[in-house]
Parts: sequence; C-alpha cells; structure tokens
Amino acid sequence: MLSSAGEAVTGATAPRGDYLAVLDATAPAGQFALVRRWMDEEPLPFFKTLRERRPVLVTPVCTLVAGFDAVVDLLRQPRVFTTALYRPKMGDGIFLMCHDDDALHTREKSLMQAVLNRDDLPAVRAMVGRLANEALDAAVDGRIDAIARYTRYVPARLVQEYFGLRGRDASDLMEWSYWNQVDTFHNQPFDLLSEERRRHIEQRHDETGKELGRFVEELVALRLAEVALETAASPLLLLRRGLAALGRALTGAPAPVARDDIVTRLLRCHFPETVDFDIKRLGVNVGGLLIGAIETTSPAVAAVIQLLLERPELREQALACARLPDPAAFDSLVWEALRFVPISPYLFRKAAVAATIAQGTPHATVVPAGTLVLALTQSAMFDPAAFERPEDFIRTRNWYHTFHFGFGPHECLGRYIGMVLIPEMVRQIFLRPGLAAEGPMDFGDGPFPQHWPVRWEGRAG
Repeated sequence: MLSSAGEAVTGATAPRGDYLAVLDATAPAGQFALVRRWMDEEPLPFFKTLRERRPVLVTPVCTLVAGFDAVVDLLRQPRVFTTALYRPKMGDGIFLMCHDDDALHTREKSLMQAVLNRDDLPAVRAMVGRLANEALDAAVDGRIDAIARYTRYVPARLVQEYFGLRGRDASDLMEWSYWNQVDTFHNQPFDLLSEERRRHIEQRHDETGKELGRFVEELVALRLAEVALETAASPLLLLRRGLAALGRALTGAPAPVARDDIVTRLLRCHFPETVDFDIKRLGVNVGGLLIGAIETTSPAVAAVIQLLLERPELREQALACARLPDPAAFDSLVWEALRFVPISPYLFRKAAVAATIAQGTPHATVVPAGTLVLALTQSAMFDPAAFERPEDFIRTRNWYHTFHFGFGPHECLGRYIGMVLIPEMVRQIFLRPGLAAEGPMDFGDGPFPQHWPVRWEGRAG
C-alpha cells in the first residue's frame, strides 16, 4: 500500500519464461519479432532479464541497450549515436531535432528555450487548468471521449493560446501532429509494419505536412504585419496611444492587454543576420512547437490516468493529492507512474562510426557504423544502479534519473512546459467525483490512443 509518505507498492511481475533461451533457439530471421513482442507486451520482466544477463542484446535488426549507465553514456554522445533516422522524416534536416551537436541545433534550441520562458510556468499551469475544465465541463452527463476531447484536445488548445498557432481548428492541429509523430517515431526499420501501412503513413505525413507548412507561412505573414503595425513609431500612432492612455486615466478603464504568445514573442525579436535565424527558420520552429506538444502529451496523460484508475491504492493517493493546495505531491505521483507506463520504452539512434557500448564492463560490445540502437530508457528506469527498490512504486523518488523528456543534447525543448501540462491535466480530471473508465482504450490501427470512454458523477468540487 502506498502511504502519504511514499511507501512502496509492488509493481513488476516475475518473468514469464526464459526469454534468452527462447531467443537463442530461434532462427536469426525471427528473433527481432520475438524481441519486439516482448517489448510491447511484457516489457518489465523482459528488460529485467536483459539487465541481469545480457544488457547489450544484438539482434539482426538492431542492438538493444538495457542498463542505466550504458543508456546514459550512449545518449550523451550525439555525434557517435546520432538521430540520422529523423532526417528523412523531417525534410532532410529542416528541424533542429535531426541535427546532432552542431551550430544550428545549439543556436535554435537556445533561442527557443529563451522565448519559452520558465517564468511563464505558473501562468501556463493556470491556463492548462482552465482549458482542462472547459473541456470537461463540455461533456454531456459527465461522459467524455477522454482522448479525442481531452488528452489530445487540451494540448491543442494550449498550442493555440500559449504558443499562438491560432486560425485553424484544434482538430487540424491534432491531425497534423499525429501523422508527423507516427511517421517519425513509429515508422522506422524496427517497427514491424507492412509495406502498405508504411506507404500510407508516409503519404499522410506528406499531405498533412504540406497543410501545416501553408498554415505556418500564412500565420507568420499575418502576425508579422500585426507586429509591424504595433511597433510602428509614427507621430500619428504615438498621438493615438497617448490619447488612449489619457482616456483610461480619466475613466479608470484598464489598459488593453497586448497579445503575448510564443509566435508573437519570436516576431518581436530582432536577430542580426549573423545569428542566422531568419523568418524561414522562425517558421520552421513555430511548426515544431505544434509537433512536439500533442502526441507526446496525450499518451502520457492517458496512460497515467488509466494506471491510477486500475490500481485502487494509487487511485486513493491520486484523489487525496489532487485536493492539496500544493500540486508537488500529485506531480511526483505522475512522474513515478510514467516509469511504469512511459509513452515509449526506448529512444532510437544510429551509430555514425564503430563504437563500443558498455565500455569497461563484462558486456562491452563493439557495434559497427550503421548499427541501429535502441536505448531502453524504461529498462534504465528500473535499474538498481540508479533506483532503490526499482520494482516498487515510490512517488517520492528523485525524478532527475527518469527519461520522460529524453536525455542529453536531445532532451525535449518544451520539457518544463510538459512538466506542468501533463500532471495538471491528470489532476484536473481526478478532481471530478466518481471518475471511472467505461470501456477499454482504443488505439485504432496506430501507436497512440484514439478513443477512451470515461465518466464521472458531477462537477469538480
């Protein structure tokens, strides 16, 4: 039972069989299909076997790395273990994510992180709470499709309001984000898909990517004109502003609130040519704000809600923590839950040169250039080398050892936004009395949840 002090709740199950004996007895051509099934269906016991007996597993398709230290070492070497597999999915290098430790990556990530000011976080959390309650209040008779109308919808609304991607319906933003994420992260050589399915995903990504590109071009042009008018310093405009300020002083009327969102902030900045961040690069990064927000947040929120509802002792903890004035305890509960149900159990990389994984250990393995590598981040989060009693649910853990937002140079650009967005969305729905699932979560034919019927008994207290 998990107490308010954070005692343990046993989580992982014992291995169902001798994975390695079965694997070694299987012909090479069929080995990775087995590995992939175990990763998808019973990751914790499979990963435990790897950590204890074969922490670097070589298969004909890719090499899996299971231990915490080796995963960290791999992810902090971006020019050795690269994001080259991203490039053909991202316009052959158009976005910073597929650049490894170069000037563009450093420059643009730094600029975007400066504009995504961490001082905004209290306001962002309040905005998330408002948007979440608007979505929940719109439910009929306390019933909602928790995916389409909540876990995907609320991040899309945040993209509109805080990031500033206004002018298109939230459903368009969700569609564009979905196909980009599916193609980039779930249509890779180690994803066992039919050729027909691969072509369909690539076609939809291409179609929706063009729609997103046109939208961003129009958005930036329109908002650039607005910013230009706003900042014009003509005598007539200055006079009009002065008269308006005088009128407000005489009547006590509040000053108008200037538009402040991330797109507007970027357009208000003036970068010299030597910074190499022109209007085209600005537009690319605006599109990236959308792509990184929805189909990362939605499965995380959905998985945590489901886990907390399915385990009575955790459900009680969630209900108690959700009502506390300080959300820190609830946030910790969410981060610990995500160890057990991460949005992906791995990050993938491609070796640019021959390299040694787990150097200096009995399991040191040389992989040749071109090797595809899966850094098993979920396995690393259950490694006793970094986590005390890793198979127990302990909400007071040090979350710095987790990989929820990646690790190293490619750690998520919007990490701190996600750190208020995800737990606040979970918290708000747990404030609805009698919260319960009415059916199973439906993934359709893709990797992300699509529909999930959920109900509650009334408005938040």
